[in-house]
Amino acid sequence: MKKLLLSTMLLATVSAWGQRQEIVLTDNWQFSQVPCDESSWKTVSVPHDWAIDGPFDKKWDLQTVAIEQNGETEATEKSGRSGALPWIGEGHYTRKFTIPSGFDGHAELIFDGAMAEPLVTVNDQMAGRWAYGYNAFRIDITHLVKPGENRLEVSLQNLEESSRWYPGAGLYRPVKLVLTNKTYIDDWSLVARTVSISNNKAEMEVDMQVVGMNPDVLYTLALVDANGEQVAGITSKNPGQDGAVHARLTVKNPKLWSPESPSLYRLKARAIGKGAEILDEKTVNVGIRTVRVDREHGFQLNGVTRKIKGVCLHHDLGPLGAAVNKAALIRQVKIMKEMGCDAIRTSHNMPSQMQMDVCDSLGMMVMAESFDMWRYPKCKNGYSRFFDDWADKDITNLVLANRNHPCIVMWSIGNEIPEQSNAVGRQLSIRLQGLCHSLDPTRPVTQGLDRVDHALGNGIAQVMDVPGFNYRLNKYAEGIKRLPQGFLLGSETASTVSSRGVYKFPVETTDNSQYSSWAPGYDPKAIKNADGQCSAYDVESCAWSNLPDDDWRWQDDYDWVIGEFVWTGFDYLGEPTPFDEYWPSRSSYFGICDLAGLPKDRYFLYRSHWNKDRHTIHLLPHWTWPKRKGQVTPVYCYTDYPEAELFINGKSQGRIKKQSDPSPLTSYPTPQDKNRLDRYRLRWNDVKYEPGELKVVVYDEMGKNCGEEVVRTAGKPHHLQLDVWTQQSEQSPLLLGGAGGRLLSADGQDLAFVTVSLVDKDGTLIPDAQDQLTFDVTGAGTFRAACNGDATSLEPFTKPTMKLFNGQLVVIVQAGHETGNVVLTVSDKKRGMKQHVTIAVGR
Repeated sequence: MKKLLLSTMLLATVSAWGQRQEIVLTDNWQFSQVPCDESSWKTVSVPHDWAIDGPFDKKWDLQTVAIEQNGETEATEKSGRSGALPWIGEGHYTRKFTIPSGFDGHAELIFDGAMAEPLVTVNDQMAGRWAYGYNAFRIDITHLVKPGENRLEVSLQNLEESSRWYPGAGLYRPVKLVLTNKTYIDDWSLVARTVSISNNKAEMEVDMQVVGMNPDVLYTLALVDANGEQVAGITSKNPGQDGAVHARLTVKNPKLWSPESPSLYRLKARAIGKGAEILDEKTVNVGIRTVRVDREHGFQLNGVTRKIKGVCLHHDLGPLGAAVNKAALIRQVKIMKEMGCDAIRTSHNMPSQMQMDVCDSLGMMVMAESFDMWRYPKCKNGYSRFFDDWADKDITNLVLANRNHPCIVMWSIGNEIPEQSNAVGRQLSIRLQGLCHSLDPTRPVTQGLDRVDHALGNGIAQVMDVPGFNYRLNKYAEGIKRLPQGFLLGSETASTVSSRGVYKFPVETTDNSQYSSWAPGYDPKAIKNADGQCSAYDVESCAWSNLPDDDWRWQDDYDWVIGEFVWTGFDYLGEPTPFDEYWPSRSSYFGICDLAGLPKDRYFLYRSHWNKDRHTIHLLPHWTWPKRKGQVTPVYCYTDYPEAELFINGKSQGRIKKQSDPSPLTSYPTPQDKNRLDRYRLRWNDVKYEPGELKVVVYDEMGKNCGEEVVRTAGKPHHLQLDVWTQQSEQSPLLLGGAGGRLLSADGQDLAFVTVSLVDKDGTLIPDAQDQLTFDVTGAGTFRAACNGDATSLEPFTKPTMKLFNGQLVVIVQAGHETGNVVLTVSDKKRGMKQHVTIAVGR
């Protein structure tokens, strides 16, 4: 990179030299994609995704390929496969930092991820590189820094056809500078493991590596609870001559970590010198919990059997792109937990430390995944270029960086790896699983297998700690007979597709093969006449996938199915199946929530089945159909109650019960199965629409009236409703109609999510509104992004205007560094409407 003197760049400063200092390098980066052009450089904050500003265009990473995972054999044009955003090309970042006078210790940079293929230089000298954009890595820069001002530069490159979804671009995760004495605790060496829990006590093992040892160095360990009380510890012991520490702690009456009670402890380690001076101190959060999985008990957390109720999540945060943000992650996890979800699969890549911290604190189990491919390329320039040289390094960093997180309950070494079809795949599976075990003997290892016959035939499924089946319900019955483990996991399930607020008639279950030129049911007229939307009745899947009801039949009836990870919790950028060959589709339809984080009807279907703490009563569709008077308009109720009666304007449409399965699960359910959807849904399929009030009354097993839900026909648009959520909010991110949380932290990163709805005078949503809105933000914050959840919208996320999609969208406001108030004003010029909301920004 050409050396530039950037007079506007501020310095990262540290205090006079002493103990460990960890400095997150957030602000005052300079960024350019054309470094030789001085006018192209701009100041940015990290995390940063250079591509999310757009514009959307089908030319970006336009691929003509056959997607083997979908069963395709002939290449066709895929215009939105990786998000249709400009993530391809080079990116260059630079900033200054200051090393204190007299410093003669150890200096290290820790990158939580950089997309992609980062080259790092310090003071114009090569410091290091990493190949995989999703992984955390460390670089020792002790020999490159000097007291005073130093310059850090990071160069990145993203190649076309290197991803099957939107990967993002840039320094999209935090960068940290760590300064220590010459004698220090290695950052990733401090680890605590729960060995056993019994008789109101827990046994823990702690390992640590002290670098720069001398005979006078001692170490101490202290385990501290949430109240600041030390509950276990070791005082003043010598490490081994090589600096290795292995200790055992006993904790009485431990508070165990679980999704229901995510108790955390702080483990404090110190290296102490001859004069009792503290040479280094390192603190990590840990949890006390055990994980076990076996034939007799299935999956167990803390000795208690439970079925995993998980979702898969891509790493992008919708309109924020790949740039990781704590408030956005908290919002995602809280939305999923309210649904009853207790686990996340980080598909198909290494997670961010920030995401794992959030899952630790909020109580969300995690399958931490690694790769989407090994040696055989799924896309031309994917990770297969690096696998042989980098796979072991990447697995090592994944485990070392993340093994203290109690939320992580298993590792995944791959997703739908093509090598599952040959003997090499078995050898590689054994090797990578063994590497995980050597670094962390406490967690099982899995991988997502989609070529189940091949994986069973080659013995790959049989050698995994946890055999994971991606879809392939028709292989479950035969597969379990061939698995010595005696259980299997739905490592990727459902792939039901829907668009929020879109209802198509007549209501028919379909696998959407009519839109795919490779599928037997392909209809050229269908794709030509398509609107790029899927029905919200939750009856659409793909040629290789299924509906939620199909998975639950297996999970509920067979103990040996230990749970599932649904594809996906939220829509994500790229992979617009079933509209891979339709433009302008540029994001997915798989999400239980849309790209803005707004729930689809399917959210309440999963909630009715998963959430055992709160009841669910949800009616669909909306009841504003001026062109459907007298026409059949089926009504569904998603509820945990077994029975309900439906009324239209007070007239009963029938009282019905959920139905048991008509036959044993010896074959795969098909769209033609009459009662396929009636075990978990209540459906009135012959209702004729008339405007007014739609009401459902639910009953328990004893026939007791337990509640009701009412949906009304919307009147004329009356006003814009603004509902605010921040991470300080006590209420749910989904609760509309209230003031919500209106407090942001003045850290330059905190976000407020404002749901904007066009409603009538009584607050009923106008369900077909597509009004163009504009946004103005003043005061102690800025406009960050907007999103309406429409997978076909080409409006940029970062411009302060966007259309409503079926009556709603979400505006994101970012706090500045100063306290005060930030005011968001939303205007609908077409209707002469304007609404504003004030959010406080404090310390």
